[in-house]
This record gives sequence, C-alpha cells and structure tokens, in this order.
Amino acid sequence: MTHRIVIVGGGAGGLELATSLGKTLGKKGTASVTLVDANLTHIWKPLLHEVAAGSLNSYEDELNYVAQAKWNHFQFQLGRMTGLDRASRQIHLAATLDETGAELVPARSLGYDSLVIAVGSTTNDFGTTGAAEHCLFLDSRKQAERF
Repeated sequence: MTHRIVIVGGGAGGLELATSLGKTLGKKGTASVTLVDANLTHIWKPLLHEVAAGSLNSYEDELNYVAQAKWNHFQFQLGRMTGLDRASRQIHLAATLDETGAELVPARSLGYDSLVIAVGSTTNDFGTTGAAEHCLFLDSRKQAERF
C-alpha cells in the first residue's frame, strides 16, 4: 500500500510542502500526498495589506489549490479539520457548506500514515485591553476585503 501523507493547512508552509512532496514522492507513486484546507484558493499572507488598501486584486493573485494539486501530483481536499483520531490514524473534516447553509461536501474522515499540521498563525493581541474590540486584524482575505 502507498504511504499516505496528509498535510492540514494550505498556507505558505503546507502548500510548499505538498508541492515539493508531490513533485517527488507523488510523481513517482511512492506516496499519496493530500493537502487539506478550508478554502479553495491561497493568497500569500504578506500581500493582505495590499488587498486591504485596494492596491491588489486578490482574485488575480490567488493560487487555486485544485490546479496546483493537478500540476504537482498531489490531491486536494476541501474541508476544515474538526478532529484527530491518533489510534486509527484518521483526521475528521467538517461538512463544507455554501452561503445558504446547503451542504456542498459531506463530513468525512481521511486516513494517514504521516500527518503534518501546518495551520499557520493568527494575530496575538497579548490580552491588551481593548485590542480585540478596536483593532483590525489582517489574518485572512475576508478580513482584508472587509477593511
């Protein structure tokens, strides 16, 4: 059976790892490489301030995970990880819903032999009084576009 590598998180680190492993192990068929992310596309986080300022169209600079997977010999699964069962070597993914709440992709589990958690980071306000209520954070495209 082919070694199953699952990478959770399609940020800079997870995407680079999936691409690199796909080009080597995936292309040779010595491993099955799967990238899991809650979004269909990736925008490089250091560009979010440009999206917020309106000087960058994020839809022109985004990278489509499905296309990247096809070009680089790995699989992409749309979903948000909700659980980990280390004993059975599976991760659990929530159902993916559209804006009306209709289910697009059902909840499911993915088995793995090697698991990489590459979910990245978010802004830390260090508990500073008023920061969470009065600051605008740029951790996602949605936050940048709302700005």
